[in-house]
Amino acid sequence: MADRATVSVYEDRAAEWRAERQPKSTAAVEAFAALDRPEGITADLGCGPGWHTGVLPSPALAIDVARSMLEMVPDHAPNALRCRADLAALPLATGSVAGAWASRSYVHLDRRHMPLALADLHRALAPGAPVELHIFEGDDDFEPFSDDDFPGRRFSHWPQDWIAPLMEGAGFALDALERLDQPPKAATLIIKGRRARTLPDTVGPEMRLLICGLNPSVYAADAGAGFARPGNRFWPAALAAGLVSTDRDPRRALIDHGMGMTDLVKRATPRADELAADEYRQGVIRLEWLVGWLKPAAVCFVGLAGWRAAVDRKAKAGPQAQDLAGQPVYVMPSTSGAAAGYQLADYVSHLQQAAALAT
Repeated sequence: MADRATVSVYEDRAAEWRAERQPKSTAAVEAFAALDRPEGITADLGCGPGWHTGVLPSPALAIDVARSMLEMVPDHAPNALRCRADLAALPLATGSVAGAWASRSYVHLDRRHMPLALADLHRALAPGAPVELHIFEGDDDFEPFSDDDFPGRRFSHWPQDWIAPLMEGAGFALDALERLDQPPKAATLIIKGRRARTLPDTVGPEMRLLICGLNPSVYAADAGAGFARPGNRFWPAALAAGLVSTDRDPRRALIDHGMGMTDLVKRATPRADELAADEYRQGVIRLEWLVGWLKPAAVCFVGLAGWRAAVDRKAKAGPQAQDLAGQPVYVMPSTSGAAAGYQLADYVSHLQQAAALAT
């Protein structure tokens, strides 16, 4: 959620901030506005006074958590729609946004909450929609600038080599990553990409269990939840095991029960056997980064194929001898309806054993 102290600064000093932060150029947002995109609304996320909103294709949507900022938007974008909202919980319909521009707004989120915020953005965007995010480079997590001329604000900074796995996990194809040495307080990383037809990770701090699928099916990617196809036994087993209380809702699974979800390979395919062995190995590298960063209490791979292909070709279902970034690993059989020889009770038992590793 938005940091109250930071929001208060923008609410109380909006006019002063606008006077001192007038952009020298709108060339970057003009280039973004010229990109091909699906039909629909383009959003300016963390719009401030609306300098960039007025450059975006019409209809444009100005979103900010500070009411004082939104009140100034008509001065720069008189035809824009306005919405007061938190970037960590966008109140937008699934697939309703045709493009998203965010200039130094996501810098005000705790890094650990960024993946879920990006998952929310992914859900709101139409497949193929362009995105451009400007964030700060560095390795400080949600700290104030020591010499901030608008004190009270907190900022997150990102190592440059974290951006590719972050965006891939969030379900975006990364087109370019550029570095700008301004503003003077911190270098800016400019992230350019598009919303991919896949599932975003739903992950965050203090996860009890991280579920890792092999890769999203196209059906699941379009449905917005892993293991979504009727006949897949993951969600019935997770409900029966007491891991979740809401069917096919990965966001609630994380928020209510600390169960995160990711995939070894993010590319969606009609069938898992279309994946290449190198995709599994690259997936483990990203997963090690994710687990090392957020440290879920345990990781459960659903399906033996991925772990066998990337880590241990002789692996059997159950706890594994090899951990992942220091966290224990459990591997269970595939819950696909095509998997023969297993009953719902078998999957319930596996999930309960995986959860037990967390304790």
